Amino acid sequence: MKPRVEPEEATVESLAHDGRGVARLGGKTVFVDGALPGERVVLQRTRCHRRYDEALTVEVLDAAPGRVEPRCGHYGTCGGCSLQHLDAALQLEAKQGQVAEQLARLGRVEPDRWLEALTGPAWHYRRRARLGVKYVHRKGRVLVGFRERSSPFVADLARCHVLAQPVGELLGPLAAMIGELSIRERLPQIEVAVGEDAVVLVLRTLDAPEPADLERLRTFAATHGVRIHLQPGGLDSVAPLDPPAAPLHYPLAEFDITIEFRPTDFIQVNAVVNERIVRRTVELLDPQPADTLLDLFCGLGNFTLPLARRAGRVVGVEGDAGLVARARTNAANNGLGNAIFHVADLAAAAPAAWAAADWDKALLD
Repeated sequence: MKPRVEPEEATVESLAHDGRGVARLGGKTVFVDGALPGERVVLQRTRCHRRYDEALTVEVLDAAPGRVEPRCGHYGTCGGCSLQHLDAALQLEAKQGQVAEQLARLGRVEPDRWLEALTGPAWHYRRRARLGVKYVHRKGRVLVGFRERSSPFVADLARCHVLAQPVGELLGPLAAMIGELSIRERLPQIEVAVGEDAVVLVLRTLDAPEPADLERLRTFAATHGVRIHLQPGGLDSVAPLDPPAAPLHYPLAEFDITIEFRPTDFIQVNAVVNERIVRRTVELLDPQPADTLLDLFCGLGNFTLPLARRAGRVVGVEGDAGLVARARTNAANNGLGNAIFHVADLAAAAPAAWAAADWDKALLD
């Protein structure tokens, strides 16, 4: 359906889970990019659907008290962020309100109490990301960045204030280097993984790089202090440009734990917040030497291993066999013989043998 051509005025009632303002016009819900609750805005509808419409903010007539100037010059075009125009503290309030609404509407439950929100750095915190890569003929150059909002196109970024350093400042140099490769049109994606003392860029290569390409990649890696891995096929094909390469890792210093991970493994993207989540979880579960704990969706052992420092025994369960193998390695590397791991489909109807055991406490993340 074609959207209305003329701009319209509306009052924004609430904030959707994706950061768009929610207004109602003519009895129809309109999701408005760049609008905040309580604001009176001029909007332009961009897409019309049967049950709802989508729109952009053309002008803010009455601004909300929490509106701030976005830090990033690419904000509004790049789809990597959606709430830079809202004060960081109010972002937390909005997200808690969305969780409360989901619990009430879908779960029909209400928490007895809300714990204090855990916070961390608001900038240069993101240590895992997937970036798009595109050679644009009409521009005659390569773009590296997140996708544009509501678009499959790669945003034209010079830098990113959210990606961990040095990656946030490397988007321009990275794009320029890829533009010199023979496979510049056959390299669609880069995975970013930042460990405690190393940065890995995993380049998805649809064609094999030529020898001159490999030298350019080595020069870039040496110049900017990063490691480069290549991925010619599935995840099992990821390999360092120049093997061998030491595993990435991050510490949980309070528990004397070091977690090793591969560049494509899931980890919590904000390192400081992750440390605080682990601390809060251990405090709440309060594991005792005689306790047996269950950790569901345990991944690499991010919670399992710190809990095992305090509990008698902790069993972690995860559906990804690769993650379980690395969790076992992490347990062994940290000297934890009381952390046991199982591979299991937690959505399966038939419970596994471990599920019939008696547990003192359990964690579901």
